[in-house]
Amino acid sequence: MNTFECCLLTPFSFLLPLHFSQLEDEISTLRQVLAAKEKHLVEIKQKLGISLMNELKQNFSKSWHDMQTTSAYKKTHETLSHAGQKATAAISNVGTAISKKFGDMRNSPTFKSFEEKVETTVTSLKTKVGGTSNTGGSFEEVLSSTAHASAQSSLAGTRVPESEEELQC
Repeated sequence: MNTFECCLLTPFSFLLPLHFSQLEDEISTLRQVLAAKEKHLVEIKQKLGISLMNELKQNFSKSWHDMQTTSAYKKTHETLSHAGQKATAAISNVGTAISKKFGDMRNSPTFKSFEEKVETTVTSLKTKVGGTSNTGGSFEEVLSSTAHASAQSSLAGTRVPESEEELQC
């Protein structure tokens, strides 16, 4: 403490305990007033039907709105939106490239040879089983007829009730 401060405090030092006690009393009174006002507020909220959940929802909504208006949120939203658009375009390009590759593969000599072998095998199997021989069918037609034949054979194993008594059991 410097000399100037010491000289100022010395004549009024006897008042400090009195001032301290007054401040404590004021603080105590303010706490009592605040407690009474908080109690009164709770009573009013109950009468208005305001619940803790409603307050939490309002606070959350306000906080969410405040956050959305910040420049950091706007920059992040803009960046993520742009990144999403880029990712969508990239995925679309990959899908197009894969479709093109499948088309190229389908037109390749290896696939044509495989397609012919499958058609020949299916035709041969149909002939041996007793079905009609469809020569020159496309790969899709062969697959479709095979799927149809498979569906028919699974339906053939299903027994249909012949009498009303069988239906009731």
